[in-house]
Amino acid sequence: MSLLVVGLSHRSAPVSVLERASLNANAQLKLLQDTVAAEPAAEAAVLATCNRIELYADVDKFHAGVAELSTLLAQHSGVGLEELTPYLYVHYEDRAVHHLFSVACGLDSMVVGEGQILGQIKDSLARAQDLHTAGRLLNDLFQQALRVGKRAHSETGIDRAGQSLVTFGLEQLSAGADVQQWARGKKALVIGAGSMSSLAAATLARAGVAEIVVANRTFERAERLARILSEGDDTDVLARAVPMDSVPGELTRADVAVSCTGATGLVLTADAVVASVEGRTGAPAVEDTAVREAAVREAAATEAAETPLPGAGSAAEENCPLDLSSVSSVPSGFSVMGEAAVAGLDAATLEQHGAWAAGGTAVDRTREAGRSGPEADAELIGALAATATRVGRIPERRRPEPVVEVPRPEPVLFLLDLAMPRDVDAAVHRLAGVRLVDIESLADASADAPMAADVDMVRRIVADEVTAFGAAQRAAHITPTVVALRSMAADVVAGEIARLEGRLPGLDDKHRAEITQTVKRVVDKLLHAPTVRVKQLAAEPGGAGYADALRTLFDLDQETVASVSRAGNSTTEKNRGPA
Repeated sequence: MSLLVVGLSHRSAPVSVLERASLNANAQLKLLQDTVAAEPAAEAAVLATCNRIELYADVDKFHAGVAELSTLLAQHSGVGLEELTPYLYVHYEDRAVHHLFSVACGLDSMVVGEGQILGQIKDSLARAQDLHTAGRLLNDLFQQALRVGKRAHSETGIDRAGQSLVTFGLEQLSAGADVQQWARGKKALVIGAGSMSSLAAATLARAGVAEIVVANRTFERAERLARILSEGDDTDVLARAVPMDSVPGELTRADVAVSCTGATGLVLTADAVVASVEGRTGAPAVEDTAVREAAVREAAATEAAETPLPGAGSAAEENCPLDLSSVSSVPSGFSVMGEAAVAGLDAATLEQHGAWAAGGTAVDRTREAGRSGPEADAELIGALAATATRVGRIPERRRPEPVVEVPRPEPVLFLLDLAMPRDVDAAVHRLAGVRLVDIESLADASADAPMAADVDMVRRIVADEVTAFGAAQRAAHITPTVVALRSMAADVVAGEIARLEGRLPGLDDKHRAEITQTVKRVVDKLLHAPTVRVKQLAAEPGGAGYADALRTLFDLDQETVASVSRAGNSTTEKNRGPA
């Protein structure tokens, strides 16, 4: 097994990079095709979600595979390789299996325990199967990942460790209030009819919104989703579908809007949101000046703190007797010409510095060469104190005062942007009367989410499943060799029976069958123990070499083994489908 995964996610890259590197459906298809066409890769699958882009491949060379997969990701994402490389992570063999199983269980999600990733893994496998880029390894891997994910959700309380991205987003919109109370009676607009938008619509319906309007570029899909919502047994929400060009008008009527489309550009610009708020309230929706002014004050304070004080820079310290570079570790709050800078220096140097700071010249120490001891030091320190009194103390360099956060007015429009790249202009964050929650703000809010004890249980499940998967793959690796060995033994039996018939032409059918069966039993018994044992040994770490040993001991033709393997892969492909 030579499984390799190269990718980036919300854990390794900022949202701005993830947003630019996102892959649409066509880019994913082209990436798969180019990956299997590349020399190091035999199989490929792409897992692309709103917060991760990962390329899985079966490669024959590790370093060449990493270089090729990284280059292909950069080419198809449109982000330069040099810019993308610092955010990429690489997993190989068992570590790659462990990573995908953790992803499938929701351990690597932005919101721990969310289950939507299972549908996305299933879609990735189906896409690779349709393009015939998934062979035995990736088929086994992704289907096992789906089973591991389902096991984690059924055997543990991982769902309690975190909510789905939609639920978590709605909790952020409600600012900590009970979502059902916050949503009750509101009018919702859902832009998009894909899996995430459908989940958002269903969640809003169960939360108790009064009306849901679904907008999608393909109107039939919007109608289908609206019909499903209206006919649901667990809700009584009024749902209807509208074309995309009706979004501006519907946004004026909506209290909350959720957007998750595959668009590469903005679906809701800041101007469109301003127009909708003004159309709803009749009052101008101006930029939130309190937030902007606070940001300006903070930036100004930071800039002032970073500006060197007079005398603190090397250019201003010409002819200064102190080696200022040696006191660069002065605690914040003091300048290099304050008390902290000169603490611990000998009295002679202090006197030199005091004279220089007073605007004079360095004292000629030659005339003081004969004087030393505590009395001389006390005299020099007193002189320095007098100099400081005349000059005045240099202002301390203090940290900027914390900016007082000005409360924003209550929003009249709530926006949840679950798309990557973003559907809603980030400038909407600064609009008064609007609350926007997007992928970036969700990442910030979930960074300190508490881990539940169930997470540890899931981690143990993942570790066990990784071990079992590795053993199964290593055992499967030797199966073609075992099959080739038994095939060779059958050929030997058939040849010897043919020779026997030549020597005993009068042998009747009954005796021929009995002799044939006896010889086959002898061969099977001789091969049984070594073939069973070699499969057990091959399942252990480092057991891949047993297949080579078996081929060498029995002088098996490598091409025969390869043909058995290809035949097995072909049969597996025909019978395989998404779990």
